[in-house]
Order: sequence, then C-alpha cells, then structure tokens
Amino acid sequence: MQILPEVAEAIAAGRPVVALESTIISHGLPRPRNLQAAHDFEQILRDRDVVPATIAVVDGEPHVGLTASALERVALDESVVKVSVRDLPVAMATGASGATTVAATAYLAAKAGIRVFSTGGLGGVHRGASATFDESADLTVLARTPITVVSAGVKSILDIPATLERLETLSVTVVGYGTDRFPSFWLTESGETLDWAVPDADGVAAVMAANDVLGRTSAVLVANPLPYDKQLDPQLHHDALAQALAEAERDGISGKDVSPYLLARIVELTRGSSLEVNLDIAANNIAVGADIARSWSVRQQ
Repeated sequence: MQILPEVAEAIAAGRPVVALESTIISHGLPRPRNLQAAHDFEQILRDRDVVPATIAVVDGEPHVGLTASALERVALDESVVKVSVRDLPVAMATGASGATTVAATAYLAAKAGIRVFSTGGLGGVHRGASATFDESADLTVLARTPITVVSAGVKSILDIPATLERLETLSVTVVGYGTDRFPSFWLTESGETLDWAVPDADGVAAVMAANDVLGRTSAVLVANPLPYDKQLDPQLHHDALAQALAEAERDGISGKDVSPYLLARIVELTRGSSLEVNLDIAANNIAVGADIARSWSVRQQ
C-alpha cells in the first residue's frame, strides 16, 4: 500500500486527516466536471488545515492519498473500474486501476491509520432484498472496521428502515449530527428516528474515544443531513424515484445494475438537480469530517 508522504507524515504526527472515496469521482459525476469536483473536495479540507487522503488503486497498488496525476487518471480514464473490498486482491494481482467504494475506502483508510472518512451516501439494503439478498458490502465492512464515517444517511433508492435494522444487528454505532432524524441522501429527513444524536464534532470525538476504550473494532456512522434549504425538492424527488423504480422493473434491471441505473435515471428525471444536490452533500460531509478530524487530533495531544 502506497501512502502519500504528506498523508503519512500527518498520520505519524497526529495531525488531522480525512479519507475520501474515489468512486464518486470516477463513476458518480460526469467528466470532466468530476476532476474539478475532486480538487474542490480536497481543497475544502486544506482550507481547514486538514490533510486530504483520496483513496484508489493505481496499477495494482492501493494508494492512500493521490498525486495530481493519479487523481486526474482516476477522474478521466474510462478504464478505471469500481473496486470493493472483495475486488482488492484481484485488482492488485492483475495490476488493475480502480476507484474505491465506501467499503474499500473505509478498509484501506483504517489500514493506514486514518480515523475519519467522509462520503456522500452509504450503501445499504436494497428494496426487495428479502427475495434477492441484495445488500451493500458497506454494512458488513463497517461492522469490522474502526473508522468514523460521515454520510448523509443512505441513498433513498434503498430500503432505509431495513438498512437501519441491519446496522443495529451488526452493532454499528449510528449518531445523528445535531439531529435525531436519519437523513436519506437527497432529502434532509427519511422519516426514521435515531436513538442518539451528538451536537458537534467534539461530541463525535468523545464517542470515538469511548469506542476505543471499549475495545470495539466497528465503525461510528455519523448521519449528517443537508440543511432543508439545500435538499432536493421533496415532490420532485418522490416523482423521479417512483418513475425510475417503475422503469427499472419494466426493463428487467436487476442485481448490481439497479443502483447505477436508478441514480443515473434520477439525474435525468430531475434535469440535473439531483446531481447538484449530490455535490452539496459531498461538500457538507467533507466539511463536517474536517471538524471531526480536528477535534480528534486535539483530543489525542
């Protein structure tokens, strides 16, 4: 595993570092806007004196922190594949280049000693999973990975109540950031209530410390909703989601093709509005991740 010197030095010195995934760059945003977004995401952290660690696999080597040329390659090279934890050994053995999912990013970040990871929305239990057993690896990886993940809940294309039940079963600690309402990615609220909320970054750092004292090796999931004035219009969201789900069933879309189909179709049906909200979600979570990393760094001194 290659750790960028800037990242390695910050980890060794106890300075704040935040991990960032790369699938949002390679597969979640249109080219070439995705490259600018990748730079913007890292700059949000630098502006807060936090070291960014964007993670990807480059020519078979996991990289924690990317050079400018590697970041450009992940963003613009269409041969870059999506890599989850199960894919890492094959990507390494074959010399492939891949953008890391939430699961793979969390796994590699924790291996490198990074304690905070900001993403957009978590994967979870898919609709109809009782028949298909379709569930994101994000959940089981977080159950055994000691990292704090800042996320705007889970994507609304998923079964959110079932996802929360699975997180409880897997003993993943979930806290709302200044709220007891669980968000659903594009929307501020999902209708689900959380048992626990923390008021600020210091509160999250205290939970992280207690998790360590207990010797737990599972993640802390920080549910961070968008402000109401930045969420996608709820009616537009409802109509687009209903139509996309109906079209996916009509066209026989199944398995791993469902999520990318729904996400892309919702962008089309909302005429790009959901994409703009997606960028706001990422930026909001990265800013909160920076605050948590700074609080954690101070706590460790």
